[in-house]
Amino acid sequence: MAAMRKALVAAVVAAFAAFIGHRFLKLKEYTLGYREVPVKHLKCHYLKNIEYGAEDIAILKDGLAFLSTGLKYPGLPSFSDDPGQIYILDLLHPKPTPEKLQIKGELDLSSFNPHGISVYTDETDDSVYLFVVNHPQHKSQVEIFRFVGEGTLVHLKTITHPLLHSVNDIVAVGEESFYASNDRYFTNALHILNVFLGLPWCNVVYYSPGEVRVAADGFMSSNGINLSPDKRYIYVSDIIDHDIDVFERQEGEQLVYIKSVAVGSLCDNIEVDHKTGDVWLGCHPNSMKLAKYDPKDPPGSEIIRIKNIHSEQPVVSQEYVDNGHVIMASTVAAPYEGKLLIGSAFHKALCCNLK
Repeated sequence: MAAMRKALVAAVVAAFAAFIGHRFLKLKEYTLGYREVPVKHLKCHYLKNIEYGAEDIAILKDGLAFLSTGLKYPGLPSFSDDPGQIYILDLLHPKPTPEKLQIKGELDLSSFNPHGISVYTDETDDSVYLFVVNHPQHKSQVEIFRFVGEGTLVHLKTITHPLLHSVNDIVAVGEESFYASNDRYFTNALHILNVFLGLPWCNVVYYSPGEVRVAADGFMSSNGINLSPDKRYIYVSDIIDHDIDVFERQEGEQLVYIKSVAVGSLCDNIEVDHKTGDVWLGCHPNSMKLAKYDPKDPPGSEIIRIKNIHSEQPVVSQEYVDNGHVIMASTVAAPYEGKLLIGSAFHKALCCNLK
């Protein structure tokens, strides 16, 4: 009997050890901790005034670009104690230069910590609304602004809700309605265990003044989110699963899963070329370097484009790759008329020529 008990204990220990070993291998696979990528550059220059990252960028059809800067987020380096800012630049200007936007209203600017952003234009009167994910004191809320020109944003509303508990990115679909991605199920140390075990518990939430609900779930970590030019489809980056999930918007803002496109990198924000429909992704080629952060071996940057995402054979291509010595930790790539803006989590931002 004692021998059987020992054999059972040994079997359980061996099984547990095998499970832990398997999970460590999966963690290395999730983080792409083994990956080194060759440099592939474009003709680029640094954007002035951006020193502490431009985590997300949103561009209007007239070439005005909004940049979310100064993010402070758990697990990411931060090199400034100043609150975050929103910048704007005109891509039609011969020398586009980001300028800080003045924010009016009752928002507490001392704790402003902007993350993902989205612009919405009301086609009835061309009013422009900027939606910003904000993390004051590491909380999660959404701010809605109206862009009134002359370098000014007017704060209209702060939105909080239990379902919006760890918002990463947002895509606006109305003056007060949007889809938002939650990148964590747990907002404490249990998040690490969640990732280690590979639990797909993250989701996308639909918000409107009359309804708040989970619109899609089953993500390892839902990150960037955006719309197709015809507004028929929603794209979501599952950053840990290394793919872009495509959903169709149906009546009543129901999302129906269509397909996933593998991208082979940890892709953050999603931007869509308003003319071609090409999907552009700011990615982390090796997130282990991002987590450890060693300035002597910095986290790299990778920009990926998906052409014909709705076809049976989408074309996935690397458009820009850097080893971290030009730009670290790219999070967004926003195209406009032959130019490409590349933003980062905490470093700088680039303006590149695609032609």
